[in-house]
Amino acid sequence: MLLSHFWNFICLCETRVDYRIYDKDSDGKTKNTHFFEMLALAKKRGIKPEAVAMDAWYSSRDNLKSIRSHGWVWVTTLRKNRIVNRNIQLNKLDISEEGTSIHLRGYGWVTVFKFIAKNGRIDYRVTNKDNPTREYVKSIMDARWSVEVYHREVKPNCGIERCQARTSRAQRNHIFLAISAWFEQHKRRISEKITLYQQNWHVIKNAIAEQIRGVISIHKLGLCETRVKIKLNCIGSFVKLTFNLLELTLIYFYIEI
Repeated sequence: MLLSHFWNFICLCETRVDYRIYDKDSDGKTKNTHFFEMLALAKKRGIKPEAVAMDAWYSSRDNLKSIRSHGWVWVTTLRKNRIVNRNIQLNKLDISEEGTSIHLRGYGWVTVFKFIAKNGRIDYRVTNKDNPTREYVKSIMDARWSVEVYHREVKPNCGIERCQARTSRAQRNHIFLAISAWFEQHKRRISEKITLYQQNWHVIKNAIAEQIRGVISIHKLGLCETRVKIKLNCIGSFVKLTFNLLELTLIYFYIEI
């Protein structure tokens, strides 16, 4: 399992600043241990985040105290059955639109906001910031979504889970190289102001164009009834395409050869 630490510049861009590989059998470290270490290293590097955002899994009392010890604000999601105000489940409270102060056992006072999604899902978002606004909490949690987007991109596009090596060292090297590949893709998307889908299509389009150029140079348009099978190697896997030469002229102009 991969634990990621992102630093998000809200409304500008985001960048990965640290990661850990969860392998308790080899190093004996839990996810929370990695969490503490990444926070300490970020502090040592001089990073001053506006807020530390994480999902409900990392919202334990010790984790929240660890963030507070560094002098940072945190924003997280609490599960609906979390016990607050001594002996009340969070989902039993009447939470106002502007936020409600609650007491977390063993931590102290925080502010909770209730967000209801279009599909009816309810999220209880909590922060230790003084006098927070609903818009502030929403902006921080929206920025946190970039972590989910990163994992969605690095798995299928950079093959981070496709290592066939057996040794731990080789697998760790593969993970590092996959992350490095994602970095290069991400930098290009920022510099050229393109989306992930535009970037992937550019690779496919160029490969198709080169194959069709070769077909046109060999076959004359009089062979309109001949079907040509084109194999192109795209992003590590073979994609099989079949074109009818009756459509070559239209395709020719569409892909801007």
